[in-house]
Amino acid sequence: MKRREFITLLGGSAAAWPLRARAQQPGIPVIGYVSSEARESDSFRLPAFFQCLSETGFVERQNVTVEYRWADHQPDRLPELLADLVRRQVAVIVTLGSVPVARIAKATTTSIPIVFEIGNDPVRVGLVTSLNRPGGNITGVTTLNVEIGPKRLELLHELVPATSVIALLVNPTNPNAETLSRDMQAAARNLGLQSHVLHASTTSEIDEAFENLAKLQAGGLIIGPDPFFSTRKSQLGALALHRTMPTIYHYREFVAAGGLMSYGPSSIDAFRQAGVYTGRILKGEKPANLPVMQPTKFELVINLKTVKALGLAVPDKLLVAADEVIE
Repeated sequence: MKRREFITLLGGSAAAWPLRARAQQPGIPVIGYVSSEARESDSFRLPAFFQCLSETGFVERQNVTVEYRWADHQPDRLPELLADLVRRQVAVIVTLGSVPVARIAKATTTSIPIVFEIGNDPVRVGLVTSLNRPGGNITGVTTLNVEIGPKRLELLHELVPATSVIALLVNPTNPNAETLSRDMQAAARNLGLQSHVLHASTTSEIDEAFENLAKLQAGGLIIGPDPFFSTRKSQLGALALHRTMPTIYHYREFVAAGGLMSYGPSSIDAFRQAGVYTGRILKGEKPANLPVMQPTKFELVINLKTVKALGLAVPDKLLVAADEVIE
């Protein structure tokens, strides 16, 4: 069974948010949705956002409009995309899955509310001054997916304790790549393991990275959190199986697609919470009074079919700790 729970602090009473957008654009409010990725990157999670947005009383094409802006992996387009939404005076800007987009949004407007969803500590990356009292015009959800990277290494080490070499695959264009690499290498040293960092930002580079695993004599692989990798779940799972490479991922969806194991928060729940906050802001609440939501539950998911295909034996300790076992 899956057990997911998010902190839902209320952080003060609701108050009216005097939006210039509402004054000049009566009737149906407009949400500005901005992503640095392509449309398909969020396709499996956006329904959760709109489901919870509808539960707050706002349904797309009925009483709320969404202006989508996709940068299509061209980050230099983001400033103009966000500036355009500010000129259109949207009611709220939503940036899900990217610290750079949230940062540019924050720098672009101090009046239009912003709702983010990121994998980092938002205080550490400078988005908010406090988790409980974000301040300003920005709030949102953090999955802390970057911070828990070393825990994935520990779990992978428990699964393949005889392995002395571990690799990490990151997208070098991701602003978290350096942090992920540094944290994993430090955690590997603490466990007495040798570590290697591999880079991939295209489909062909993923293939090349897996080819290099044998040369490095790696006995385990960690896939770093990245929207591009999330759109390549089947490719990553098939390559790991073909190379007989024990691999751990950051979201359950990878394991459901045939991956071996994942550890992290629920990405679907994070999008749901972002939908709730967007609806509450449209109803008049101030972002400054909406605490940044954090996961209190991280789920360990194991695919036993893949375990068998890789010829592994899962320690009882891991099976007992698993939140979900896919058979």
